[in-house]
Formats: sequence, structure tokens, C-alpha cells
Amino acid sequence: MANSTERGRTVTSRAFAVLGAFTPAQPELTLAQICRITGLRHATAHRLIRELVGWGALERTSRGAYVIGLRLWELGTLNPRGLPLRVRAMPFMEDLHAVTRQHVQLAVLDGGEALVVERISAADAIPVVSQVGGRLPLHASAVGKVLLAHADEELFAGVVRDGLARFTASTVTDEAGLRVALAECRRTGVAVVREEMSAGAYSVATPITDAKGRVVAGLSVVGPDPAIHRLVPAVVMAGRGISRGLTSVPGPAGGDDAALLCGRSSTREPAGAGGE
Repeated sequence: MANSTERGRTVTSRAFAVLGAFTPAQPELTLAQICRITGLRHATAHRLIRELVGWGALERTSRGAYVIGLRLWELGTLNPRGLPLRVRAMPFMEDLHAVTRQHVQLAVLDGGEALVVERISAADAIPVVSQVGGRLPLHASAVGKVLLAHADEELFAGVVRDGLARFTASTVTDEAGLRVALAECRRTGVAVVREEMSAGAYSVATPITDAKGRVVAGLSVVGPDPAIHRLVPAVVMAGRGISRGLTSVPGPAGGDDAALLCGRSSTREPAGAGGE
């Protein structure tokens, strides 16, 4: 199986496969686990891992397993489109967190999912499912619905085609119901989600727009209060503040300033916390 899977792959694609094996759910992997996930032979994976460790893309732990190295994070910070969004969002996120004492998070659209790129959390905030660097489904999370509501029909069709997974009894899993929710999001400027991702978790999100009025991110608060809608004014105000800050951000030469990508989270987030 491993030989047939490995056959025909370039060295570069094999190295990418090794790096891609690491996820927020599995940030630390052994050589055996990497081989099983990637389909690479032991000798091939061992050689690639040794080279990646030498370059700094991977690091070996005291237990003999591997984690992503700081060299990749260092390169990620060089992206000219990542810093403006996070730098401008952080003061407003801090203010919103001071008021709510719950998870305050920022997410961008990446493929067919919402990628959480920044978050501030209190140590005693409600435990929820995702983490910074993790992904949320577009149909069942508040930030996801904000992003999906302002995306094109092609993305919506793809999300529906891939199947609307049910996470709780409250998750919207039919196309008609999702269209209604997205239309309401566009009408009101917010998405309110009640226990669609996790029982006992409620969230409200608003879009972040750039200088051209394009939605480039979603800002949300996640907490345990069923009356989460009471936080709508505060979330909207913070979102507008971030959006105003982005109006003066020039896009990189030859690039698209709507595609704002972000790096690592702030160190204020407690390990293992999640978000929706």
C-alpha cells in the first residue's frame, strides 16, 4: 500500500505531505504516525524528516516525536498581507474581550472552511471545539456563516454539495434553511448561532471589510449565554472599527488585499481552548 501510494510523487510533494500531516488535532507525531498518514515508506519518511529537522521546518521533542518548527512560523510572518489585519484587529478584540470575558476570535475564509487566525480567551471561558490555526465549518459557526453569506454562489454550492454535517440537534443541515440564515445575515449584518457547533455554546459574528467593501474576515464572540444577541451592538462596533483601520491598508504589489492571511495567535490564549 505504501509503495503504491508513494510511487510517482515528487520529493517536494512528499515533503509537503509530511508537513501536511500535522494538524491542530495532531500537532505532535511520531515517525510511525507520519508514515501511516502520508503513505510514505519508513526509509523515505525518515530521510525527509531528517532534512526538514536540519532546515528547521520540524523539531524533534524529548519524547522522540516531531512538531512543526519555528522556521516555518518565521517565514509565515513575512507574508505582507497577514500583519495588517491582526495588528488592526487586536486593540478592538482586546476591548471586546474586556467587556465580554469570553472567546473573541477572528477568522478568514480558506477554501471551504473558516480558518481561525487570532483569538483572545479567558481562562474560565466556556470550553468549545476549535483553536487558533483550526478550522470551522461555514454552515454551523457564526464566523463561518458571515463569510459564507458574503461569498459567491459557487462556494455555497460546494459547501452544500460536500454535505452539511450535523454537530448538534440545532445544526442547520438543509440547503433551504441555510439560505434563509445567510439571507438574514446579509440583512442584519450579523450571524447569531445557538448551539449549532457545541451544546451550551452561543456565538455572534460580524463581517470585517476592506477598503473596497469586500468581506475579508469575520469577528465573533462565543459564550455560554443563550441571550448572546445582547452582544450584537458591541461586536458590530468592534467590527466596524477594524474595518475602518483596514481602509488605509494598501495591498501588496500585484496582490489582492482581500486575501488577508494571518499568522500565529497571541500568547494570551490558554492552551487547549476552542472557539466557534
